[in-house]
Amino acid sequence: MSSRSRLVPSQIPFGLLARGMTVLAAAVLAIAACTAGSTPPASPASQVPTASIVSPTSAPPASPTAAPAFPTTVTDDEGTAVELEAEPQRIVSLTPAVTEILFALGAGPRVVATTDFDDYPPEAVELPDVASFTAVDIEQIVGLEADLVIAGGNFFNPPESIVRLRSLGVPVIVVYAPTLDAVLTDIRVIGTAVGLGDEAAEMADAMQAGFDDVAQASAALPSPRTFYELDATSAIYTAADGSFIEQMIELAGGDPITTGSPTDFAIPLERLIEADPELILLGDAAYGVTAEQVAERAGWDVMTAVRTGEIRPVNDLIVTRPGPRLVEGLRELALAIHPDLVLPSAEPIPAMP
Repeated sequence: MSSRSRLVPSQIPFGLLARGMTVLAAAVLAIAACTAGSTPPASPASQVPTASIVSPTSAPPASPTAAPAFPTTVTDDEGTAVELEAEPQRIVSLTPAVTEILFALGAGPRVVATTDFDDYPPEAVELPDVASFTAVDIEQIVGLEADLVIAGGNFFNPPESIVRLRSLGVPVIVVYAPTLDAVLTDIRVIGTAVGLGDEAAEMADAMQAGFDDVAQASAALPSPRTFYELDATSAIYTAADGSFIEQMIELAGGDPITTGSPTDFAIPLERLIEADPELILLGDAAYGVTAEQVAERAGWDVMTAVRTGEIRPVNDLIVTRPGPRLVEGLRELALAIHPDLVLPSAEPIPAMP
């Protein structure tokens, strides 16, 4: 499995994956699609079940940051209670964000397979690929004797593959983080599932502190109307209402322009023109999109950002992938919106060796 698309899954909220966009060649940026139809409804943040941890009734109460002893039960983001008899030793990750979380927590040596679009950390790239944009290799996962699979919800991974794995006795936890709070919750749940609850709690707390630092630094500054371009190959894609991309822009000191829907990441050109962005951030810059190209698009010349030349590239990979590098992404986003912003120093999350 080697194909890649323009927006690598798990860089963005999972609801965009099933929109029907074409999976392009390896050098192109687009989102993998499951069908040619409309987007399956992504649950608004207020309706997404919160993943939780349930300790065995016979065990003593655990402290808020302590990983409960195994066996334990973890309730995932779809409300499924997953029983784990022992600490997992052969873990399969089915999203790039989950892979980053596992390695950041220190569970990397126990990860035995990932997807063909995992690109970080370098150690993960060398692992066997058991999932593509549209399929999960169930036979290979079973052959690897996986004792835990962590999948992406909201159609990121085919639901039928998750059902099949569970029917074969493989524990599967499904995570889906539409908001920043959900990202931090999922980190804690994943940490508990792999026996690293303390490390996960520490990481989530450090990330929250990093978010707070950036928000405080940018709070008193003007908030330019900001359009974040995820992709504009066949349609114009940006932040949906209530998505963590919208939250990231707000924390970074911008006034986010969104699609007007919590379930659709496509925005009509007419709505974008009416919103009149003062700043355009190119999340697709790494894939060859330039300010000059944006300025040449039909109808875009009426926007303030195009007329003033306020079109800037950003590293979309760390801005929109719901994993431990989001703080780094938020800092980059804040500096793209306010180039003269002074941010407090911060250690990488996770700390670099």
